[in-house]
Amino acid sequence: MIEVLLLLTGVLLATTIVASFEYYRHVRKAQKEYEKARDAVEDIVLSFNRELKREADRLELVAYKVEGSTAKANASLKKVESIEQKIMPIEAKVRAITEKDENVLSKIVDVDTKTQTIEAVQLTLKTKMTELEAQIQKLAEVPEIKSEPVIPIRRDKAMSALTDTEVIVLEMLSVEGPKTAPEIKERVRLSREHTARLMKKLYEKGYLERETGKIPFSYRIKEEMKNFLNKAESEQV
Repeated sequence: MIEVLLLLTGVLLATTIVASFEYYRHVRKAQKEYEKARDAVEDIVLSFNRELKREADRLELVAYKVEGSTAKANASLKKVESIEQKIMPIEAKVRAITEKDENVLSKIVDVDTKTQTIEAVQLTLKTKMTELEAQIQKLAEVPEIKSEPVIPIRRDKAMSALTDTEVIVLEMLSVEGPKTAPEIKERVRLSREHTARLMKKLYEKGYLERETGKIPFSYRIKEEMKNFLNKAESEQV
């Protein structure tokens, strides 16, 4: 009986030892798996921390660049505002100078017009002086005049308001036919503006007719004025 108990005890002890060994082996295996898993988790955490740090560094760099760009943009904006403030008085001065230039140009045109008018008057006076000197010379040569002097056509009542140049233009149109202002300008040797004003005056006074179908206008003398000139010339002859 004792032997059986001892045998059973021995079997139980052996079983317990084997079970304990197997349990210890499983515990060790589980511990190794846990250590592996822990190492893997630590690697993952470290890797994630490294990536997170890289991203944080990148964000910090981007933020620094954005701040720098913002500062540059603000500085540029201030410079632009400063330049605009400096340009505004310059623009005002330029506008004032432009207005003055336009006024000066207008005055120059007026002076040029008056100068041309004075030149025409001087030419007329010179012609009249020449005629007057010729008449004085004739009077000096002829002591007595038995008949009244013939009134020149340029002093006829119908043409008393005309200058010598205007009479020349009327006679030219009467003899040569219609002409434009540029063509007349070459003949009377006046400026374009002076010739245009002269032709407009003769037209408005009723001495001329003009064709407005094309530019430049073509001027022709009225028939009654032409007949008057022809009659005056025949009477003078």
